[in-house]
Amino acid sequence: MHPIAWDAFGLPAENAAIKRNEDPKIWTYENIAVQKASMRRFACSFDWDRVFNTCDPEYYTWNQWLFLQLYERGLAYRKDSAVNWCPSCQTVLANEQVVAGECERCDTAVTKKKLNQWYFKITDYADRLLDDMAQLEGKWPEKVLMMQRNWIGRSSGANVSFVIEGRTEPVTVYTTRPDTLFGATFMVVAVDSELAAELAVGSGVESEFATYLEKIKADSDIDRLATDRPKTGTFLNRFAINPVNGSKLPIWASDYVLADYGTGAIMAVPAHDQRDLDFARAMKLPVVVVVDTGEEDPNISGIATGGDGVLVNSGPLNGMNKEGAIAAINAQLEKDGRGKAARNYRLRDWLVSRQRYWGTPIPIIHCPACGEVPVPADQLPLTLPHAEGLDLKPKGTSPLGAATDWVNVKCPKCAGDANRDTDTMDTFVDSSWYYLRYPSSTNHSEPFSKQDIQTWLPVDQYVGGVTHAILHLLYSRFFTKVLNDIGMLDFNEPFTRLLNQGMVVMDGSAMSKSRGNLVRLSDELEHHGVDAIRLSMVFAGPPEDDVDWSDVSPSGSVKFLSRAWRLSGDVTSAPGIDFSTGDISLRKATHKALHDADFAVESFRFNVAVARVMELVNATRKAIDSGPGSADPSVREAVEAIAIMLSLVAPFTAEEMWERLGHKPSVALAGWPAVDPKLLVADAITAVVQINGKIKDRLDVAPTITDAELEAQALALPGIVDALKGVTVAKIITRAPKIVNIVINS
Repeated sequence: MHPIAWDAFGLPAENAAIKRNEDPKIWTYENIAVQKASMRRFACSFDWDRVFNTCDPEYYTWNQWLFLQLYERGLAYRKDSAVNWCPSCQTVLANEQVVAGECERCDTAVTKKKLNQWYFKITDYADRLLDDMAQLEGKWPEKVLMMQRNWIGRSSGANVSFVIEGRTEPVTVYTTRPDTLFGATFMVVAVDSELAAELAVGSGVESEFATYLEKIKADSDIDRLATDRPKTGTFLNRFAINPVNGSKLPIWASDYVLADYGTGAIMAVPAHDQRDLDFARAMKLPVVVVVDTGEEDPNISGIATGGDGVLVNSGPLNGMNKEGAIAAINAQLEKDGRGKAARNYRLRDWLVSRQRYWGTPIPIIHCPACGEVPVPADQLPLTLPHAEGLDLKPKGTSPLGAATDWVNVKCPKCAGDANRDTDTMDTFVDSSWYYLRYPSSTNHSEPFSKQDIQTWLPVDQYVGGVTHAILHLLYSRFFTKVLNDIGMLDFNEPFTRLLNQGMVVMDGSAMSKSRGNLVRLSDELEHHGVDAIRLSMVFAGPPEDDVDWSDVSPSGSVKFLSRAWRLSGDVTSAPGIDFSTGDISLRKATHKALHDADFAVESFRFNVAVARVMELVNATRKAIDSGPGSADPSVREAVEAIAIMLSLVAPFTAEEMWERLGHKPSVALAGWPAVDPKLLVADAITAVVQINGKIKDRLDVAPTITDAELEAQALALPGIVDALKGVTVAKIITRAPKIVNIVINS
């Protein structure tokens, strides 16, 4: 199965429709029709009977149904939190949709905003998302696996409780290096955290804190974490007590700690953490070395030492190494009730609600009496209200809120007045499970049938860009594991193998109107033809590499296809002739090309397969013009093989060739010719003759030659005879049929 669908909800479609003052639905479906026609013209071999659009109610009804499955299991929930906010798109963004501090859609600098939002609890699956990568090793690009590992960011350490003077509850701090607790000389809390705001109250520095908080509000997390950013902060006039030595640690609020990392507070060990050291030097705070790594004192060098070493200035830990000290301090903390070993993750729950119109409505009703009430399953799909009359321009609140007839409903539980949730789902929800819909695309009673799933899935080979490594690919893995837990799937990984395809660029840059380097596919097809463009793209390089269109020559492909096509008219033997009586040399070339092309296609080296076809075209032309001639059975065998191999990349040319050769039905149904292993045996192999490892001569030998025969022939070569005069041969190493190495004494 080779299916396709249109991931059609989302910001790009909505923004384009707003710009044109059109209904997003009309604009989207018109563009889908244009794209579908283009793909058909380009001879894409998709299963057109399984096509669907994610903006079809028949599809997004199952988005809503799946949302409610997660909701029932506590995996979909709402909370107040500071979220990524795009001022241009006027909507929230998941962490994964912020690239270098900017919105991935419009490149606007992302800010923070406190909102009540819907989340999926992907963090519950953090360990499984990491551990199950063992199933994908060697089948997915290592780069993608590494990106997901880093994004999940699992680390081992300890949660340590710090008593805060004047505060009833202690503050828990996560650290990966509890062995360095004796070196903690201050505490830092995220300036935008609730903890910082609480500690500032009654501290006498409220004004300074408020000024500093306002100053950093517009800064993105990426900016705040930049290693070259000057360290700033404000002292909160509060102190924490170090649980291992009772020392008082001044508490500072700063921007280099993030509110959503652990509790939003860190213990600062400046001697062994560079950011802490930079802050300590900026604020003139003490630096205490507690791990002797043999490197220069950070107080002098300004460079923190983060490696393993011997514990010093650490009381009972002195003399221990890192591993032993961590075990000892964790045991002591747990015994004293002041901490315990723990794991932490960089991964945060998936923010899935959006303040836009063109998306799947969230199937929740808000009732003053009953709270959150799921839309009953028999009322799904909850379809979008008509866009007519709604102001879709981004305002920071969902346009659905203005559709009062749609928003105001009766509560399914108590029949009282209630309101629908007015946010829509992140479009990555749509694509997280779409692969499961392909086998059951016409099923109206369930998202997918178990029988279809058992027949077709998991996906054997998935093709997708590396840009979605921590977005779509991670979300699909999460959804698959949830559905596996529910009992709807009997596998826990969606895609067995993954290929990251490259891009077609122009002059080294991604094509865009703004850069003026856009190449219109329709124009290229009109000028060169479909087959020539397809062949040019495939021959340009491996699919994972970018193709620079300025380096591609479609005109060369046109000439090659014309040469191949002419061969089909030159064949004079009848269909069905016995190939075994044909010219052995051309037959060997044909079967080698079929063998190599088959292997190349299975290995996704389509450019290599095309190269083998080109070689066979040349050999066949030579056989017709100056060899056995056009009536020889080997010529028909070769041209039929060329047509079949070309059908993968140049289907129109191949079909014409197949018909001219007297065959029906389509070449696409012909099947791959069987390769005769006997014809893959070469007539001769070139063996090299070396003296002390340096090549001195070559000779062509039979593939079946023995070591003794090869050695004798090598020693009889005139050049070798001359080279060995007056020298002593120490030994001769022979590996028939490829090499003879004669070792002589100096």
